Amino acid sequence: MTVETDGGDATVATTTVDEESKAEAVTDEVIDDGVEGVTDDSEDDDEGEDGEEALIEEGEIAGDYLEQLLDVLDFDGDIDLDVEGDRAIVSIDGGRDLSKLVGRGGEVLDALQELTRLAVQQATGIRSRLMLDVAGWRAKRREELSAIGTAAAQRVVESGAPESLPAMTPFERKIVHDAVAEVDGAGSESEGAEPNRHVVVVPA
Repeated sequence: MTVETDGGDATVATTTVDEESKAEAVTDEVIDDGVEGVTDDSEDDDEGEDGEEALIEEGEIAGDYLEQLLDVLDFDGDIDLDVEGDRAIVSIDGGRDLSKLVGRGGEVLDALQELTRLAVQQATGIRSRLMLDVAGWRAKRREELSAIGTAAAQRVVESGAPESLPAMTPFERKIVHDAVAEVDGAGSESEGAEPNRHVVVVPA
């Protein structure tokens, strides 16, 4: 199996893990600081509530930071906060010129997300894994990449020959791995070094 990560999220696709992938998984793995072996349901519920409250706090801190940034840039935009799984989700929508905060291929958005994570970490002392989206760019990109992964997997199943996809970020490769894993008879692995690391779809 190949382990692909996005800021600490591990996604498993149906391929063979090489030593490089193992190293990536170990490096990016998010360690659970909870007490091992605790089985008390009430304690688990408390931990869940505390975790959600912490994520809500992350979102609020990020929202304040981004609101100040928009004011400095004189940009309009509505900031929405949400919690999805174990990460805070922050999105900016509804304003003009928001494409400038996305940049080519999402480069500006990635940098802005990292700055926002650092602002949250400075306030909480804990490394943040929040996801930032601007003008729905990540949501649209996710749909595009899922379609690319599914189509490539179907071609590989029909032809029986591996297919290499263009270089992608860890976030993008994770989505492709997920899409390929949904197609019977196909698997995927990552090859190459950043920034040219890419997904190779292979027959399962």
